[in-house]
Amino acid sequence: MAARSFWKGYLKLSLVTCPVAMAPATTENEKVRFHTLSRRTKNRVVSRYVDSVTGKAVDEDDEVKGYERGENEYVILEDEELDAVALDSTRTIDIDMFVPRDSIEWIWFDKPHYLTPDDPVGEEAYSVIRDAMVATGMVGISRLVMYRRERAVMLEPRGRGIVLWTLRFGDEVRDERDYFGQIETRAVEPKLMTLIEKLIEERTKPWSPSMVTDPVQEKLLDIIASKKKGRKRPSKVRTEEEAAPSNVISIMDALRKSISQETKAKRR
Repeated sequence: MAARSFWKGYLKLSLVTCPVAMAPATTENEKVRFHTLSRRTKNRVVSRYVDSVTGKAVDEDDEVKGYERGENEYVILEDEELDAVALDSTRTIDIDMFVPRDSIEWIWFDKPHYLTPDDPVGEEAYSVIRDAMVATGMVGISRLVMYRRERAVMLEPRGRGIVLWTLRFGDEVRDERDYFGQIETRAVEPKLMTLIEKLIEERTKPWSPSMVTDPVQEKLLDIIASKKKGRKRPSKVRTEEEAAPSNVISIMDALRKSISQETKAKRR
């Protein structure tokens, strides 16, 4: 079942405008979720905000956002003040620039959303913007207030539609040189490279969503089903993936053995 749109507004490129709706492209509805219960009463435990000084519970109407500017000193911001920030981008996705699709690395992508036309009359303008991006190999960059913050967003054509990605802020992506900078650059032996390329070739398959299933969720559902029927919890089974790796003395020998195993498996 398609998710309901959680945002409606306008897609704008210069003087071309059309009404659009947006829905999340991903879902977590299938995840196994737990409630925290009291072990003694089996009743659900309710969490509440508590005043850190008085220890008393704070009513929702008394909760307010505060920015700490000193020790125990805060600047209070009301919801109306937060909502008033960047009003121009709350309901209009105004594409103010385009960049080559390949110029934005995956690490900047945050959350994907499906952007669809919200009016049959506006479909032509929507389609023109989408097809122009396909023809030029470009994606649109804009700004939009989402999740209580103004965010940079990228609009990418996908099939007959457009995917809107929220982009991470500049200070959210750490510099890779802090992590990879100390790794030495060294030449790999041609024989090793040939063997590893062969191993990659043996393991190459077409992409499928089945490659990213969650085995933990499946095991949890099995445990829950067993408990519903009054059976004992299944004991943990040590799988091949969990087995401790053996010490590898020679990379060359390990690669040759790996390729041999891959070839035998394919012949079965």
